[in-house]
Amino acid sequence: MTRVLVTGATGFVGRTLCEVLSQAGHTVRAAVRADRPLPEGVSESAIVGDIDAHTDWGAALLGVDMVVHLAARAHVIHDSAANAALYYETNAAGTQRLATAAAQASVGRLVYLSSVKVNGEATLDRPYTAMDEPCPQDDYGKSKWLAEQRLATLAGRNGMATVIVRSPLVYGPGVRANFLRLMRIVDKQWPLPLGAVDNERSLVSIWNLCDFLAKVLLHPAAQNRTWMISDGEDLSTPELIRRIGRAMGRRVRLLPVPAMLLKLMGGLAGQKAEMERLCGSLTVDVTHTRRELGWSPLLSVDEGIARTVHWYASERASR
Repeated sequence: MTRVLVTGATGFVGRTLCEVLSQAGHTVRAAVRADRPLPEGVSESAIVGDIDAHTDWGAALLGVDMVVHLAARAHVIHDSAANAALYYETNAAGTQRLATAAAQASVGRLVYLSSVKVNGEATLDRPYTAMDEPCPQDDYGKSKWLAEQRLATLAGRNGMATVIVRSPLVYGPGVRANFLRLMRIVDKQWPLPLGAVDNERSLVSIWNLCDFLAKVLLHPAAQNRTWMISDGEDLSTPELIRRIGRAMGRRVRLLPVPAMLLKLMGGLAGQKAEMERLCGSLTVDVTHTRRELGWSPLLSVDEGIARTVHWYASERASR
């Protein structure tokens, strides 16, 4: 029986991944910052405190065969410049510390959840691939890219393989930011000035992401390589809103305001980054992932949205 250490086990992705790994027959150990309730599927836990260049991983890695590293300082819109160093301390130095300790503990494989933001912020003529030259634009993306580079230097040390997974926006139960805001607006049937937006965005449901993470944990062709992941169907912002509306049984009202005007208004309102995400394109190419690993998305986009809307409705009803 394989023992897997999951960092960030109580987080957005971690909760679902622990359950997926447990159902696949793995013994799941959660690395947590402090004593707190554990998600379904976790049979062991280890308190490691903050993840940085000084974290003691000794007890957490004892007897562990593989590691999935999810814990990170997440991207925060309008984060202050004073917090820039925290991204590098947690995401880069913390990852290096864990990987070094894992190699010393003879862990067989470490899977690292990175981000499409390593590639950049927007696509123009074609989707991003894992072979593209990285071009991160903010401290979060740069810290993730630095972590990837440090993992590359440790790949193969003491027989430890590494796997890097770059993910676009993840949605599912517990989703926040723009996706949650869109669901709330659609639920209230408010008009949205996004009808003229002509873009494409890659998304990945939490179920497809966790299914993929479980696969690369064992697949022999996955090791020491970087992989792009998505639901396999890219949507424009208006189409995403229509599908959310269909899943909710709500009427969608989209007003055809030019995208350039929306971006200008967003800049004046101090919401330039949010408007760029709603109007711009950001896609990834998963052809290589599907061909090399024989992987297909577990759920369609419509199924993922329907499940997420069901969670949203349950949360709303319980309030």
